Formats: sequence, structure tokens, C-alpha cells
Amino acid sequence: MVESRLAALRTMLEEQGLDGVVVTKYVNLHYFSGFRGDDTTLVITRDKAALITDNRYTEQAGIQAPLYEVVEQQDGLLAKTAEVVKSFGCRKLAFEGNALIYDDYKKLTELLEGVEFSTSLHLDKLREIKDAEEISHIRRACAIADTAFADVLNFIRPGVTEIAVAARLENAMRENGSEKPSFTTIVASGLRGSLPHGTATDKVIEAGEFVTMDFGAMYQGYCSDITRTICVGEATDRQRFIYNKVLEAQKMALTLIKPGAAGKAVDQAVREALDKDDLGQYFGHGLGHSLGLEIHESPRLSKKSTCEDLRPGMLVTDEPGVYIPGWGGLRIEDTVLVTESGSEALTRANKEFIEIPLN
Repeated sequence: MVESRLAALRTMLEEQGLDGVVVTKYVNLHYFSGFRGDDTTLVITRDKAALITDNRYTEQAGIQAPLYEVVEQQDGLLAKTAEVVKSFGCRKLAFEGNALIYDDYKKLTELLEGVEFSTSLHLDKLREIKDAEEISHIRRACAIADTAFADVLNFIRPGVTEIAVAARLENAMRENGSEKPSFTTIVASGLRGSLPHGTATDKVIEAGEFVTMDFGAMYQGYCSDITRTICVGEATDRQRFIYNKVLEAQKMALTLIKPGAAGKAVDQAVREALDKDDLGQYFGHGLGHSLGLEIHESPRLSKKSTCEDLRPGMLVTDEPGVYIPGWGGLRIEDTVLVTESGSEALTRANKEFIEIPLN
């Protein structure tokens, strides 16, 4: 898979008249080489590839990045990177404008005297369509998260804290193969449910409350993302009504996520559905985002989306929510794969309305 990724990057270099690029963003180091370490740079030209790191990682790099010349640095990563660039004969070199910090850019500019070093590339664009290996890893990350949700249903009850619920989810994911959570676990209960990113606190969960859990597993560096909301004990009519409206909107979006669909259009359709019951005003964030090596990637499903046509192999989340200050809220989310003919929810945990028995 690394061969095809390098080929796509080299095509980009050729199209822009560039000799090479310095890769510094951690997830892109992984994507373009297979190496999973830090304090490293890649220098990729149209016909050469070097991985510069220190002696903590040289053996690991040799195993994980066999297509690269592994160069050990002892006196400074940037100095050795510049040395490699010059040895490769680069005259026009690009950098990752959304990743390289200014001080490092300045230092490299000084070290690369005589090399044109002014072109910013956003390599994340090359990661939008996932290959078979990536999709396989994300499927596994989703399955791990599904298992954790099934487990936590046997744990949630009045008297436990949000932090305890988060710990249970994260432990279950670890036990089933997750490297770590793919982001900080969100557990928001009761009135805190109106906080879309209400990370877990020491608040005690009480009977009659909604509990919204937004969490994900990481497998082989790839993320999953799922949100489920349950009720502890018997729900009120209003809780049932709002939950069902959010679920209807979420399921409708799944039918709209398909090749050729525009991100803005899918997002707008969900807002219009919620507006029919005066709930759209309480849905403030975008409908979804892509994910992979990072939890938030492009394309997006939102009012500001620039995606005019979803394509097979893209991943997006489908996560409508309703957040009402002074009442609470809920969200329902799946990780979704765009297929040749439509879409497939990779997270498959039960999302029908769940009430946790109190006895």
C-alpha cells in the first residue's frame, strides 16, 4: 500500500513542478512510510525516499519502512534533513504548511540556502479515499467500539459517575485490541447532555437521565467514532419523542450518503427534517466529518462543506444531535463508509431506544 501512496504523492510533486517534499506531520509519516515513531522527518523526491530519525528508532524504521533509506541523525533532526535534501539534489522543495511549525520552517530555510523552500502542500488531501488496508483497520476499530458499548450497558446504573462509565468503555476497548481511545471519551448525563463535547466528569448519573457516550477505539493507528445515548430507567414522553426524531434523521442521512452526494446537501436535509419539529435550532454542529489516522479529517458534512461529490472509499460520520440548555440532549453517531452504490455503517451497536432497567 505504501507504494501506491508514494506514487500519488510523486504525481502531486510532478504536477506542481517540485523536486521533493519534507514530511513532518506524524500521521503522514505513518501514511507515506509505514513507520510509527516521532521525532522524524521524511524527504521524498520523485525517485528517492529517506527517513531521518535518531537511534531510538532506526531499527524500528528499518522494519516498518523498507522502501526508505533510513538515515540516523545525531546532531539535530533539521540539520540532517537539510543535508539529505542537498544530497538528493533538490532545487525546489515543498513542506507541509499545516504541520511544520514556524521556528522549524525558519531554521530549515536557513539550512537550505540555495534551495527554493516556499511551497506549502496539504498532503492530507491524499488520505481522503481509504484503501483496502485502511478500511480493514477502521472496520476492526469500529467492531471494538461496538463491543465496548454492549459491555457498558451492563455497568451503567444510578449512582455511578460519568468518569466511571468512560473508564469502563476505555477498558473494554483495550481488552478487545484497542491501542488507546481515538479521542477523549465523552460521557454527558442529565442536564450536561446539552454539551456536545461534554467530556466525562465526576457527576453521578441519576435515574431518569439520558446518558450520551461518544467514544472510539484506535487499531493499527486508525480511529473509529460512535455515539450512543441511552436512558437510565423509564423515559419521559418528551425524551422518547426527541430521541426518535434524532434517530429518524440519522437513518435518513445514511440513505443520502452515497457517491456523488454533496456534503452541504446531506447536512441540510437533516436540518430540514429536524426543523419540522422545531428541533433544528438545537443542532449546532456539522452532521459529520471524515476520520482515519486522525479523528477529524476531510471531507465534511456541514454547512461549510467544500465536498461536492462523495466518492467510494471515503469515510464520514453521521451524527445529528439535539442539545437543549436546561433540559439536556442526545446524539446518535455512526462511522460510515461510502460504497460503490450507497453507504455502509461500520459501527453496528444497537441504536434503537434503550432504557436501562433499575432493578
